[in-house]
Amino acid sequence: MIIAIDGPAASGKSTIAKRLAAKLNFNYLDTGAMYRALTWKVLQEKINPYDEDRVVNLLKKIKISQNQEIGENKSLVFSLYVDGEKVDEEIRSPLVSQNVSLVSKFLKVRRAMVKVQRKISKGGNIVVEGRDIGTVVFPHADFKFFLTATLEERARRRAKELQEKGIPVDFETLKKEIVLRDKIDSSREHSPLKKAKEAIVIDSTNLTPDAVIEKITQIIKERRKEI
Repeated sequence: MIIAIDGPAASGKSTIAKRLAAKLNFNYLDTGAMYRALTWKVLQEKINPYDEDRVVNLLKKIKISQNQEIGENKSLVFSLYVDGEKVDEEIRSPLVSQNVSLVSKFLKVRRAMVKVQRKISKGGNIVVEGRDIGTVVFPHADFKFFLTATLEERARRRAKELQEKGIPVDFETLKKEIVLRDKIDSSREHSPLKKAKEAIVIDSTNLTPDAVIEKITQIIKERRKEI
């Protein structure tokens, strides 16, 4: 079974998808983190993120992988690696956030990433989250959800995430960056951020992660009874 969760930046996709996967004992794939990992490597190599050919060539040379590990309190932790180096913290930096939409808009990059994502997800139960999962990566996913939240709430969540990592935050600047990210992701030519026609929209603005997960699992249970 494939459960696709799409939505804009800071709408809660990663938190919900990880917890849902753990609850259902499914595998989990964060496709957005894969683009972030590539962006991080692009910046590390001092490659211009506007240079499509060099970005694509770099992608061909590196290995992006995700491992499922046991963390504190025996909880599941999903860690991302680039050439064997764990980059969970590095890929969430403001600099990566500011450049990831530039790198992820290239057609050749997206085609290559989709192949990897489909390979990772083949033959198993998995929760996959991103921006084009239900429309491009897995158009035939068993269940499709689209998470939303107000701009204020999304900025608040992102600010909290950065502050917990000791990264200084200017709230108004953060809001502008999210608006710009939404614009780039939604208007790009290839695989734009878009709600699949059959996707179920869940506004998480006033819901806790547990409440969202409960809502999703209830929908899945009800739909499976109908089949």
